[in-house]
Amino acid sequence: MKLSFVPEEEFARLLDLPVSPAIRAKLFADACRINTLYAIMRAGSGHIGSSFSAMDVVSLLHLEVLPRVPGAVYFSSKGHDAPGLYAIMAGLGQLPFDKLHVLRRLGGLPGHPDVATEGIPCNTGSLGMGISKAKGMIAAARLDKKPCATFVLTGDGELQEGQIWESLQGAANLQMGELTVIVDHNKIQSDTWIENVSPLGDLEAKFRSFGWEVARCDGHEFLALQDTFFSMAKITAKPKVLIADTIKGKGVSLMEKTSSAGEFEFYKFHSGAPTAEVFAAGVFELRSSVDVALGINGPLKIETLDIPDRPAITGRRLVRAYEAELVDQARKNPDIVVLDADLMIDCGLLSFAESFPERFLECGIAEQDMVSQAGGLALGGKLPIVHSFASFLSARPNEQIFNNATERTKIIYVGSLAGVLPGGPGHSHQSVRDIALLSHVPGLTIVEPCCEEQAKSLLDWAVNANRMSTYLRLCSIPVETPFAPITGPVLEGVGSVIHEGIDMAVISYGPVMLSECWHSCQNLQQSGISVKLIELPWLNKVDMTWLSSVLNDVPRVLCVENHLSVGGQADMLLKTIAGLDRRLPVDRLGINDIPPCGSNQEVLRQVRLDSHSIIGVIKSLIG
Repeated sequence: MKLSFVPEEEFARLLDLPVSPAIRAKLFADACRINTLYAIMRAGSGHIGSSFSAMDVVSLLHLEVLPRVPGAVYFSSKGHDAPGLYAIMAGLGQLPFDKLHVLRRLGGLPGHPDVATEGIPCNTGSLGMGISKAKGMIAAARLDKKPCATFVLTGDGELQEGQIWESLQGAANLQMGELTVIVDHNKIQSDTWIENVSPLGDLEAKFRSFGWEVARCDGHEFLALQDTFFSMAKITAKPKVLIADTIKGKGVSLMEKTSSAGEFEFYKFHSGAPTAEVFAAGVFELRSSVDVALGINGPLKIETLDIPDRPAITGRRLVRAYEAELVDQARKNPDIVVLDADLMIDCGLLSFAESFPERFLECGIAEQDMVSQAGGLALGGKLPIVHSFASFLSARPNEQIFNNATERTKIIYVGSLAGVLPGGPGHSHQSVRDIALLSHVPGLTIVEPCCEEQAKSLLDWAVNANRMSTYLRLCSIPVETPFAPITGPVLEGVGSVIHEGIDMAVISYGPVMLSECWHSCQNLQQSGISVKLIELPWLNKVDMTWLSSVLNDVPRVLCVENHLSVGGQADMLLKTIAGLDRRLPVDRLGINDIPPCGSNQEVLRQVRLDSHSIIGVIKSLIG
């Protein structure tokens, strides 16, 4: 597969052309769109639509505004536009240009902004944090009596997060004229129109009511943007917000909005890499646009690189199996109500939403509100099933989950994208602390299935057998599992032996870790080391009688975690095994630091959870 990009020297030529600032910004922005598309295509994932909608605003900022302002700092709060920001920084020489070739790779550019990247002032975590971070930066600069002007980009879907609105009043009270917020108002959140999820109403009036200076303009009209920024710079006694009306996917016609507000159609280019045909069409359209604007100054130069075709994605898909079982359970149980936090596609909720629209609540990017709504539904006699990515569902609404538990009601929480993989999005999406955050919530049982069959049976158990609440932890990536599917009745606290052995026992869970452990056991068997592999889907409880019997013939145990090494299943097992009649050495292998961004295999190797590393640990323990 051939991929095209604009080379570094071509950016120097564009920036030196004798053209107006507006023409220069347009040329630069479209060239950066080509390189954004290239970086995402090469990485195999990334956010195109958000990068393209913000590209014109961020390009003009970097070319015409930030260089003129002492102490200027820019960062993105929404974070999904990171590939576009990287292309801009590389085009300006603020990042090594070769970094564009290693987006979402180990040692390259992370999927979301991270301070480890040169020129990135702060991390983007869960949405809604940016304005608060900026206020802290301004407070620090004021204390040091240093010049400061902080520009923060937010998404319009991000405005559903409560922290955004918490941050506004304090900025006005402190007269933070150093703060400028830009809302990338492309009208589409992750996959669908904001109007279909949680309409923003009169956005200008809302910001004004908090005491902010408000401006609004077309986010793709460079002259209007330039005039607006220069005009806002004169306001020094209160914070400022520019609502930039933009188009998601701007610059490539087939990536621009594909439906109208009110129509229930999903935007196709929020995340992921496009097809080769779409990539080629996008580059052609963008290059044509730049060539027209260049006129007599010569066409845009393009370089190409050959890269291997991406292999087809295969393997067991737990979310798909969960989706089918959820619909089956809802047909039998009219009290089931499903709640989602703007992740309907990723969490496998399309079939339910289509089958039971009256029992589906799209809560938007507002996890705390969603979980408390679930609490109210449970008090009203319903069975709420709550969905988001595990990193968001376990952390931001943790207090609300505990509050629900104190009411002794039954709620099912489903956290997708659980564990250290996929590695491309980076640590903001790698859920490696959710077990620790939720394992001590009273009445909450935590489970993680390792195959499609077990995903269905554990949901059935959560709905029909468990009297209290459940947290179902789901791996979202397809995994080729080498072991036989786990079938049969669900017995609380009981697991399965999926590989026999007597020299040692390894206990783990989920498709990723069990597959790596299984390969390790097979490899060790060839060298005469016999390892028993135990699959245990129960992450915060275990049946002591079963555990004692299954460990009866082994001299030691290794717990392998798709989680931080502290606070996960291993902690629970250490305490339980300590209470058994026989003394048994127990070791654990898990993640010991903030996980890196990279390809899946790169990340597993780096955190020592790939089969090769597990083999080394087992050999060292056996001696």
